[in-house]
Amino acid sequence: MDSSSSSSAAGLGSVDPQLQHFIEVETQKQRFQQLVHQMTELCWEKCMDKPGPKLDSRAEACFVNCVERFIDRSQFILNRLEQTQKSKPVFSESLSD
Repeated sequence: MDSSSSSSAAGLGSVDPQLQHFIEVETQKQRFQQLVHQMTELCWEKCMDKPGPKLDSRAEACFVNCVERFIDRSQFILNRLEQTQKSKPVFSESLSD
């Protein structure tokens, strides 16, 4: 079986449930790592004036605030997307009528 056959078979739902669960978990891990990377990059650029052996209290407070705001924004966007998904009709249901 070539790679196009196996990928089309995966689309048909014939994937082993354990493999499918593993893929879902790894995908979630990847998304989380991407968020942490984005947050780190954003907050580093915003809060770090001059790297040194210790964080001063201003930089520490900035990092804490930045992380909290990043989490708040992410949660807001997620909630908004969920609301939008719930309010839209599903295409497969409307097509089967």
